[in-house]
Amino acid sequence: MSCHGAQLTVVCSSNITTSSSTTAINSQSHINNKPPLIQTPSQSTETITMPPTNLLLGKTAIITGGTTGIGRAITLAFLSQGANVAVNHLDLPSDAAHLTSLISEAPSLPGKFAHVKGDVRDPATGPALVSFALSAFGVSRLDICVSNAGICTFTPFLDITQSLFENTVRTNLDGAFYVVQAAARQMAQQDPPGGSIIGISSISALVGGAEQGHYTPTKAGVLSLMQSAACALGKYGIRANAILPGTVRTQLNEEDLKDEKKREYMEGRIPLGRIGEARDVAGPAVFLACEELSGYVTGAQVLVDGGLFVNLQ
Repeated sequence: MSCHGAQLTVVCSSNITTSSSTTAINSQSHINNKPPLIQTPSQSTETITMPPTNLLLGKTAIITGGTTGIGRAITLAFLSQGANVAVNHLDLPSDAAHLTSLISEAPSLPGKFAHVKGDVRDPATGPALVSFALSAFGVSRLDICVSNAGICTFTPFLDITQSLFENTVRTNLDGAFYVVQAAARQMAQQDPPGGSIIGISSISALVGGAEQGHYTPTKAGVLSLMQSAACALGKYGIRANAILPGTVRTQLNEEDLKDEKKREYMEGRIPLGRIGEARDVAGPAVFLACEELSGYVTGAQVLVDGGLFVNLQ
């Protein structure tokens, strides 16, 4: 299958090839969630390949909250795949170093990068980001929208204040609706119509959290928003899907993960045996953004959690 000139093959291949050897795997190593014990041979008949490139060549994308965490990882992945990416951010002093490094890194990647200040809680921010992207890249078409901006302050249920609850809802759910609607309006009226909308939800959309009573409802809302958007926008060729990250190390939870006992408990529950990284979410985002790879996928929820959700025992 070809995606904008990139040849995808089921069997990995490259110029790196070595001679035959045998890899022994201890089948008992998954007991108690321990990582598999693999005796890695010095040489193997398996060949190695880099991921396909140019999957999003020439596409135009917008990403909210695109300078840190998961948003940043998706931004870099899209740029690496040839997309032109416009992100918005709050321009917080605490995020200045992240923005500076992103601006520095972007020129070495195939796609073009642009950024603008914007608060997703403001209904005008979504339409403004769409207009900014089209103007910045000199195009009349928006291909991809990633609604990513979100906040989470872990707080015991009985201590959640009205202001904390309202700010979380306004950022995570209201902000998602505003940018998704703005993107959908552009995608529906362009010629030909169509595009991919990706909502960054969370595994928290499916489960509860003792200190997330203000957060989990918003992520369930993002999942529902993507499902409703899929139903409403399919006639325009617009696909809408949700990504549900599990425990992924970002600025939102870095303090929480400093608790060694809590971190070890989470790692023990995850079948793959590790906390996720922001880059783990970027690959699924590229998949959902690429029409050739996921053109018949809409209304879906993609769990990216290392198996956490299904590990009930």
